[in-house]
Amino acid sequence: MGVSPASLAAPVPTQALTGQASSLDEALTWHPHVDVWLVLFVLGFGYWFAVTRLAPRNLPNGDTAVTGGQVASFVAGLVMLWVVSDWPIHDLAEDSLFLFHMLEHVVLVLVVPPLLLQGTPKWLARMVLGGRRVLPVVRQLARPVPAFFIFNVLMVGIHWPYVVDLMVRNPLAHFGIHAALFIAAINMWLPVFSPLPEIPRMSPPLRMLYLFLLSLGPTVPASFLTFGREPIYAWYRTTPKPWGLDAITDQTLAGLLMKLGGGLILWAIIVVLWFRWYADEQRWDELEAELRRTPS
Repeated sequence: MGVSPASLAAPVPTQALTGQASSLDEALTWHPHVDVWLVLFVLGFGYWFAVTRLAPRNLPNGDTAVTGGQVASFVAGLVMLWVVSDWPIHDLAEDSLFLFHMLEHVVLVLVVPPLLLQGTPKWLARMVLGGRRVLPVVRQLARPVPAFFIFNVLMVGIHWPYVVDLMVRNPLAHFGIHAALFIAAINMWLPVFSPLPEIPRMSPPLRMLYLFLLSLGPTVPASFLTFGREPIYAWYRTTPKPWGLDAITDQTLAGLLMKLGGGLILWAIIVVLWFRWYADEQRWDELEAELRRTPS
């Protein structure tokens, strides 16, 4: 017997609707997200303090604390985190459209972590993870197979109807689940963009295969969203929606974003890795040819 998307939908008790915006104007009314600002301040100030105050004390003379490219990457990661976690995207995600809820997730797991990892210098990553108790645990969890399955199990789990309903009704649960998802995403990206030799990156071909497999992961939950004939999520059945969208269209667009949008991001990174690998191989071939021409 098959399981239809409708059978997964949570019931719609009256109390489930408590806290929903009664109009789109209310959903778009600005209000501060102090938790988001606090997280951004901690990350941004911590990064600035580390590279300007801690680096001179911990690096040998002449070593570069951080490059301009690393700073740009880290700042870009913070900006993207702020954009999807603050007003208006976050408010639309909570009080109007599941499409924006999905946009939050896609950016939070596929865009922000690679930028932050690329922006973290080796010495800083070692300072954060260098504890005797922390680094061995991270090294085990960041192996490709555990990292892959931890992330995908969590990614599927947080899109279960009861979990989504809990997230949109309980701010503390929402923050905790997003934090867990973000940490799992950082761990998932370590085999590809780890700044530490103690947590080694895979070879370029294996990195591309790893990302290809990751692009297949959202297929199952995305198919329920895209082809569902009834709204799966109780909360988004009655939320006010802009642009003439209804609950089914909103759900379908969210599924397409999950599958196609997430896949495009992963495939774009695969293409970049391939060109870098090709360029490196060409340089090695040129060096080998030069050495052969050099008389002994």
